Amino acid sequence: MALEIERKFLVVNDKWKDNILSEAVLKQGYIANQPNATVRVRIAGDSACLNLKSATKGISRSEFEYPIPLADAEQILAQLAEQPFIDKTRYKVRWGGHVWDLDLFAGENSGLIMAEVELSSEDEPFELPPWAGEEVSGDPRYYNANLVKHPYSQW
Repeated sequence: MALEIERKFLVVNDKWKDNILSEAVLKQGYIANQPNATVRVRIAGDSACLNLKSATKGISRSEFEYPIPLADAEQILAQLAEQPFIDKTRYKVRWGGHVWDLDLFAGENSGLIMAEVELSSEDEPFELPPWAGEEVSGDPRYYNANLVKHPYSQW
């Protein structure tokens, strides 16, 4: 079983731009969005994946991800996924020995900028960047699966 351990923070300034490693436009939709698990399809450029995640317990959850054909992902998003989609640009940003995922949301979630760092254990130390503000790891409003049902623009 794969385990995802991550901490999420709101982004408070643009200083992260000095440490960008890569950039990708992501489009994702949820096929199942239940309290105990989510099933998501994500398109990133010309690749796609199917992702299953358990409910979050603290900052950890089970996660399984599988590549799928791009054409299948496009069809699944068009026919089966909840609306609105999650549209965001993801930047990989190096800081303090870790590579962070920094997401600039678009569409219904425009204005939201979040950064997350994946850890190997819940107590792994990491350096908090100067662009990281309030921690939102435990706030369900910031889960992507919830941003579909309650977009940031409607808060």
